Amino acid sequence: MAVNWQEFIEVVQAHDHFMLTSHIRPDCDALGSVLGMMDVLEQLGKDVIIVNGQPTPPNLAFIDPENRIKAIGVDVQLEDLQDRDIHMVLDTSAWAQLGPMGEVIKAMDIPLIVVDHHQGEDDLGATFFKDTTAEAAGKLVADAADALGVKWNSRMARPLFAAVATDTGWYRFGSAGAGTYQLASRLVEAGAVPAEIYGQLYEQETIGRLRLRGTVLERVRVELEGRLAHTFIRLADFENTGAVPTDTEDLVNLCLTIKGTDAAFILVEQTPEVYKVSFRSRGTLDCSELAREFGGGGHKAAAGAGIEGPFQECQSSLLDAMIAKLQ
Repeated sequence: MAVNWQEFIEVVQAHDHFMLTSHIRPDCDALGSVLGMMDVLEQLGKDVIIVNGQPTPPNLAFIDPENRIKAIGVDVQLEDLQDRDIHMVLDTSAWAQLGPMGEVIKAMDIPLIVVDHHQGEDDLGATFFKDTTAEAAGKLVADAADALGVKWNSRMARPLFAAVATDTGWYRFGSAGAGTYQLASRLVEAGAVPAEIYGQLYEQETIGRLRLRGTVLERVRVELEGRLAHTFIRLADFENTGAVPTDTEDLVNLCLTIKGTDAAFILVEQTPEVYKVSFRSRGTLDCSELAREFGGGGHKAAAGAGIEGPFQECQSSLLDAMIAKLQ
């Protein structure tokens, strides 16, 4: 469904003090989208603050050289936000994904708008500007810049390139089409440097993450004659390898490199008996549909959810659900 950009323009014109937020466990699309939108709004003379539910992961801090992204309860408190007259959420439509910022939204009596590309949405009491065909929330920010007549510059282009590149698997996923490459070209022309961004993302490995990758690979198991691959990470693995929780990002994709694999998942223990699960598919399996069965959401090819209980029970539940979908 196409975004009503005229309505979006009217909302932006009617407000001056913006608060931007994205989801917890932020990735490059989350961070890049709020930073890109910050520049768009500031070019229009708006007062903008970015507040997320969790701090930016250290490995992604490069995307925010001005340190504009704050974390509620860490860098800023609720009482510091009383001058805001509108709240904009990007790259999520779910209460669970907002973390502590969900309570901020409930506590503040100001309009809420959502700019997102994910399927499904909670009743946030918001005005939604969504396009589930968009390959990344960063794409919608680029569209917003065009709709508002804002000039593209390197400050905007750098985070938006990172957003789109990572959400499309560096332009290799099926979601990347001709328009995606045209968008990438425009962002490069505006000042994004792909080699620099790639280097910051993928050529800054720590020994801890490399060891964690080895652990993840050693545990890979396959089902359905190789069509389904899965693995897991337990809390003790972080201490044993020297890795940190943010080092788990994208490790599930290693399973999809196995020839003949149609789908995969990784179970990551966050606290005792509380797990994050990431689903991936390169076939007919709809990961977003599967994730919703466990209270999560996402896209057809990539989605996530949370699950609680003993490890074996959680793993068995996930296996049963995925096998049922793939058979």
